Amino acid sequence: MQSAAFAVRIAAIAERLTVNEHTLSMRLERVATHVPEGARLADIGSDHGYLPVALMLRERIEYAVAGEVANTPFAAAQRNVRKQGLERRIAVRLADGLTVIAPDDRITVVSLCGMGGETICEILEAGRAHLAGVERLVLQPNGAEPQVRQWLMSNGYRIVAEDVLREHRFDYEIIVAEPGYVAYNPQQLYFGPLLMQDHGQAFHVKWQRMLGQKKQTLANFAQARVAVPPAKVADFEQQVDWITRLLAERPHTED
Repeated sequence: MQSAAFAVRIAAIAERLTVNEHTLSMRLERVATHVPEGARLADIGSDHGYLPVALMLRERIEYAVAGEVANTPFAAAQRNVRKQGLERRIAVRLADGLTVIAPDDRITVVSLCGMGGETICEILEAGRAHLAGVERLVLQPNGAEPQVRQWLMSNGYRIVAEDVLREHRFDYEIIVAEPGYVAYNPQQLYFGPLLMQDHGQAFHVKWQRMLGQKKQTLANFAQARVAVPPAKVADFEQQVDWITRLLAERPHTED
């Protein structure tokens, strides 16, 4: 059975086969809709720079920084920006996380997409000083969404939009946050406070699949030769209960 990390790598490769400077994947198109018109964007982990380049070509943003920590995607982003003649409007920088942002950039929106939720939290935590003046965070974690929501709540951000979609046999969530204090309960952190209110088709399908996986895990625990810690079993039982109750609450609506 292939691992989740392997599945994410395959999805990323498939995405690159269909994405270019003009046409974004479904995932990035959904991300793009959450970047306000006229924004000054810092796209962290920008890969080939497709998101800022596409938004600039569509005249949706005023300025952008495409940040990368690895040489190969950094060079690819440079080539794509140069190819479109956007060197004066998109700065491609090689640096770690939010350190790519300079005060003169006057960044209003930060996007972090296509990386693990734990990594997103680490980048935000390490670069909090660079978030001064940022009006919106557009986050697309590959897993660990509850941890991302917890970080946002603990650091003075409220969630203003959420989205879920399935592409290349992988579920993606998008979390959009702005400065503001709010308190979310454990279930809201788990499912997403706004997603809980509107059971769209993609949400329903994702959690039906997750329910089956959680139940299978519990069955595996019961058959394990080594006793599983009771706290871990109880945690999975609670997740199964939450998912079952939420899916039964009302029929899903079309996305």
